[in-house]
Amino acid sequence: MRSSWVLFGVLLMLSGPLWADSRQDTFLAARDAYKARNESLLVEYSSRLQTERYALAPYVDYWLALLRMDEAQNDEVRELLTRDADIPFSGRLRAEWLKKLGKREDWTTFFEEFPKLSVEDPAVTCYALQGRVARGEQTALQEGKAIWMSPQDRPASCDPLFEAMQTAGVLTKEDIWLRFRLALQDGKVSVAKAVLRRLPEINAQTAGKLLDQAHQNPQQAKQKKRFTTSTRLGRELNLYALERVSRSQPDLALSLWNPDKSNYSQEEQAYLWGRMALHAARRHDARALEWFGLAANAALSREQLEWKARSALRVRDWAMLQATLAAMAPEQGEEAAWRYWNGRAYKEQGQIPAANAIFVPLARERSYYGLMAAEELGDAMAAPQAQYKASEDEVRAVELIPGIQRALELDRIDMRWESKNEWAWGTRSFNDQQLIAAAELAFRQDWYDIAILTAEKTTLTHDFSLRYPTPYRDRLQVYARENALDEAWVYGLIRQESRFISQAKSSAGASGLMQVMPATAKWIAKRMGMGNYHHGMIHQLDTNLQCGTHYMRYVLDQMDGQALMATAAYNAGPGRPKRWAGEQPMEGAIYAETIPFTETRDYVKKVMGNAYHYSQQLGLRLQSVKQRLGIVNGRQSQVNQPAGAAETSQP
Repeated sequence: MRSSWVLFGVLLMLSGPLWADSRQDTFLAARDAYKARNESLLVEYSSRLQTERYALAPYVDYWLALLRMDEAQNDEVRELLTRDADIPFSGRLRAEWLKKLGKREDWTTFFEEFPKLSVEDPAVTCYALQGRVARGEQTALQEGKAIWMSPQDRPASCDPLFEAMQTAGVLTKEDIWLRFRLALQDGKVSVAKAVLRRLPEINAQTAGKLLDQAHQNPQQAKQKKRFTTSTRLGRELNLYALERVSRSQPDLALSLWNPDKSNYSQEEQAYLWGRMALHAARRHDARALEWFGLAANAALSREQLEWKARSALRVRDWAMLQATLAAMAPEQGEEAAWRYWNGRAYKEQGQIPAANAIFVPLARERSYYGLMAAEELGDAMAAPQAQYKASEDEVRAVELIPGIQRALELDRIDMRWESKNEWAWGTRSFNDQQLIAAAELAFRQDWYDIAILTAEKTTLTHDFSLRYPTPYRDRLQVYARENALDEAWVYGLIRQESRFISQAKSSAGASGLMQVMPATAKWIAKRMGMGNYHHGMIHQLDTNLQCGTHYMRYVLDQMDGQALMATAAYNAGPGRPKRWAGEQPMEGAIYAETIPFTETRDYVKKVMGNAYHYSQQLGLRLQSVKQRLGIVNGRQSQVNQPAGAAETSQP
């Protein structure tokens, strides 16, 4: 009898999810069946979950529809999209259907459904333009230029459109060369090679090999004169090689460039000066503005204009800064950063009414630059706004919404990406009070990142305790005090690092609340005398907080007590922040704005803004953002590092 039960148990395990006791198990088995493209199993799971009225049953029908897309009748797909119109996957399903319709050139059905598409998909956009051309709308060819002028690879559905554009003369040779440059600027060598195939006079195979030489060893390629200057391709390869050399060896690039500059057109010369100026600006090279001046006739990219503005900011050339901001496209110039610095430029030049006209509306925005603008107006120490607290009925009302229930269920089975999509979709039309109630619900689920994200969307009514939550405070305070750290700064950093998700792990391997790298954790543990340390311990809450706060203290000491530079060091490593300082002392806000790494630049601004809010939230001594940013010492006045703190000894 015992052996029969054992046999039954073995058979039960072998039979797999078909014998699953829970709806969650059945759903996860359905997901596996979809990955295995097992249509018959999906049909069975769909029937079972529909019968049991499981909240996630529509997902199984969605997976089934994707598997059947090639054979599906239009009415079948329409019926599913109508039934599940309020579920996030409906947009992706419609996009896949439109691709099939475009491929079949069923333009009647395509254009009936295309206006209902709620997601962006380049392949569908190309099919739409292709279909309009087939209908005789030649203006669609011109609209295709916006898709062509991108460094990104484009889906195969764009090729017929590009062919039609080239045949009609809408896509010119100059357009092809321009995209070639764009691809190389973005490091997309494979895209650049594909672009060259549209030029019949160029041998794509030979050109590809030459391009590889320019990319892999540009200095050698230039010194050995691998590329001629008598053809457009040769000059473009020379320009690309020179640009790559200039990124780290500007003087060598100049020595290679000056002797044969006259072999290039004025446009080509201006283009290279603009690229060299960009790299110089990122290195804080004093020649950057001079080289931007030599690129006066070049059409500067968004990135180049940003760095020209930052170069002007580093030397406090307010007139140059404003001239550069005026050259930006309206949508770029309207970004909060450039509105703030435009206001500062007016203020520094004594034009107070013009400055305040910028600062007043900006100060209403809940952002780093909004805080900075308020400080310029003298409102830095204003009391925090009154907060709105959601009632239990409001929280319960949100919890009963089907999309929110699906989001919570997806989170329970660790489908976090889908869960976040459901949450975002379900809250997309919420008013401020509903958003606060939803954030409160997420907070109660220990879903801190979603609570913060949701609370941040409010416009007029706010709950700052949800925007800036303080979980684990009893434990965090211990380590903050142990290391003599500002608790608001520690919280501000953790909020940016992990959004308080203790199991967070970055693509680089940083782990836990404070996102400590494995090598750094090992190094810290050794400094602290943790003889029993092993890598798994960094995922433990207390160990993570202990190591992270110890490291914050370390980098703060390395940066001579300057929290701004220490924040940059926490993100980018201790060796870089002092190199980013100027020769003379510099306003912290300017230092932060001109950090070369985009990630670190955004990171320090957010951490310092967070710290300001946390000091209010925790009732600590209030410092303005400007006070927190401070004045960064010039390199000439920086003291020597203490013994044992050499960069080679750091993780």
